[in-house]
Amino acid sequence: MSMKRTGDGTHPYGPAVTRLIEQFATLPGIGRKSAERLAHYILGCRTDEALRLADAIREVKAAIRFCSVCFNLTEQETCDICSNPRRNRQIVCVVEQPRDVMALEASSVFDGVYHVLQGRISPLEGIGPEDLTIHALVKRVERDSVKEIVMATNPTLEGDGTALFISNLLEEKGVKITRLARGIASGSVLEFANKEMLADAMRGRQAF
Repeated sequence: MSMKRTGDGTHPYGPAVTRLIEQFATLPGIGRKSAERLAHYILGCRTDEALRLADAIREVKAAIRFCSVCFNLTEQETCDICSNPRRNRQIVCVVEQPRDVMALEASSVFDGVYHVLQGRISPLEGIGPEDLTIHALVKRVERDSVKEIVMATNPTLEGDGTALFISNLLEEKGVKITRLARGIASGSVLEFANKEMLADAMRGRQAF
């Protein structure tokens, strides 16, 4: 059961707990009550358990970087996929976020490599092409003699708009541009699609 805050907005246990709850509440899908439950769990567990969690967060923020080739998350200069000599570097699958790479890899049907945009074009949110890794993608197409670009942005208005922008940008580069088959419902998000659906979408990709 959640406890009422004091008149100045702080938790009855003190400002340190208030700050902890506020930080938990910033996490995706975590509301005020869930944040309070998490805070109470931290307060109730052993000190070494709480510190292991803090150390794991600190370590992952210090160790993880963007792959210098595809901008996926990795602890190395280049990620495992880009470093794998068995991957087909002439087919590049373009996704919005690193978690989309994980979703597509679970389908086990794609043997090419990836390019992570780090978002999608969204004028309403102030995100333009210059805020993404689109320029790096164009340079990569030219440098690596890429034969096919698979557009795997999310099937949303912003995702489709981003795919169209990139397609127009690469139109004169002599690269084949395809997109995932529309077995994935419009307005959905790749990371929530099951692996069978993603496998069918990848196998059935079509001209953009």
